[in-house]
Amino acid sequence: MRHFISQSLIMAELQPQHEVEPQLLNGDDLNEEREDADAPESVKKKRRKKKRNKTAAPVCDFAAGTNEAEGGGEAGGVGDVTKQLELQTLEDKEREEDGEEDGDEGENSAGKKKKKKKKKKGLKGQTDPPSIPICELYPNGDFPKGEECEYPPSKDGRSAAWRTTSEEKRALDRANEEMWSDFRQAAEAHRQVRSFVRSWIKPGMAMIDICEKLEDCSRRLIKENGLKAGLAFPTGCSINHCAAHYTPNAGDPTVLRYDDVCKIDFGTHINGRIIDCAFTVTFNPKYDRLLEAVRDATNTGIRFAGIDVRLCDVGETIQEVMESYEVEIDGKTYQVKPIRNLNGHSIGPYRIHSGKTVPIVKGGEATRMEEGEAYAIETFGSTGRGAVHDDMECSHYMKNFNVGHVPIRLPRAKHLLNVINENFGTLAFCRRWLDRLGESKYLMALKNLCDLGIIDPYPPLCDIKGSYTAQYEHTILLRPTCKEVVSRGDDY
Repeated sequence: MRHFISQSLIMAELQPQHEVEPQLLNGDDLNEEREDADAPESVKKKRRKKKRNKTAAPVCDFAAGTNEAEGGGEAGGVGDVTKQLELQTLEDKEREEDGEEDGDEGENSAGKKKKKKKKKKGLKGQTDPPSIPICELYPNGDFPKGEECEYPPSKDGRSAAWRTTSEEKRALDRANEEMWSDFRQAAEAHRQVRSFVRSWIKPGMAMIDICEKLEDCSRRLIKENGLKAGLAFPTGCSINHCAAHYTPNAGDPTVLRYDDVCKIDFGTHINGRIIDCAFTVTFNPKYDRLLEAVRDATNTGIRFAGIDVRLCDVGETIQEVMESYEVEIDGKTYQVKPIRNLNGHSIGPYRIHSGKTVPIVKGGEATRMEEGEAYAIETFGSTGRGAVHDDMECSHYMKNFNVGHVPIRLPRAKHLLNVINENFGTLAFCRRWLDRLGESKYLMALKNLCDLGIIDPYPPLCDIKGSYTAQYEHTILLRPTCKEVVSRGDDY
């Protein structure tokens, strides 16, 4: 009796537990569902996995128990396998969903890293003011291309479109990719520097401060490294009637004024591949028409330039466009004149003027442009005589590219030449740059090198006083497949 009671009691205790348990489970499920609605995604995933573990074990145990009870019957075995397959399919689907969510989260978590990498590759990573070198912004070496144009048709009307599809020309283009890449890196540095300069240049600033601020930024972005990368020539900031080759020497008090017309002409280089590019800054809108005339003339020259084009034909088209403009300044009307003794030029490695000139008036050389060459297409417009002469104190100097060995007696001149060879080679430099290197009392030595023909001076070039001159310039590459205006930007 005692045994029977205890047995019945045990059964009674066990029975309610067996009935209540599913209700508790269901209650937990409901609570979890309610919590899932408000829980973050990561918590939801953990709970789903937990739920799968809870439901998976009892089903498998139940299937095993059925097989044992039925003696491993065939029908029961097939049913169990089907259930297991269904369960596995559901689990696989959930895992895939979780995987996608994890992938999304992975993208979100790793996205910042990815974005950072993108920032290194693109302009978005640049600071304000610019300080990150271009080679670090584009670590894969894929620098932005300039404006790619089809070559102009020949005089007999034949199109040059075949160059873009010719496999031979494409192969030649690829063979020179390293050279094009150097030009593009230097051009991107130029674009970012000039954009920076436009953001702060204003009347009242000393010209020497403008040049030094520009050059400091340019050195950072080009990542100056001896003769491998750096500034190609001193910053020209010629004002009004002075058209070119003026940069302030130490102690120059010149200040930029509201009514000035200032030509900003500076260059960058990578491995001697030079970008020569210039623009004009004005604050008074009365000069807008003058700037428009010169910009249009430069773009016309670029448009007509191409492989096998005669240099004199380019000059003729430039003159025609520029002289079609008239400007009114302070109640007086002027026809814009091209400055006939200034011109564009071919560019060689470490050589800013490599032999060919691109005139801006008719009657120049009949020499033709050739495939693979680089040119600076620059035009100067003036309200004066349309011709310039040497004037003012000299600041620009450059070693003669073709000079051989010349005996030098003066020890100071020998030392100065060593400094020039080491820091500038055959690239142009200015007195401010010698000061920056710590050189002093070098004027006599510099004059001696000039007298010997080792160094050439390039004094400022000026039209008549009271006139205004403007300049625009771009560097173009005559690639086998197309013409690339490598220094082209959103500004001009």
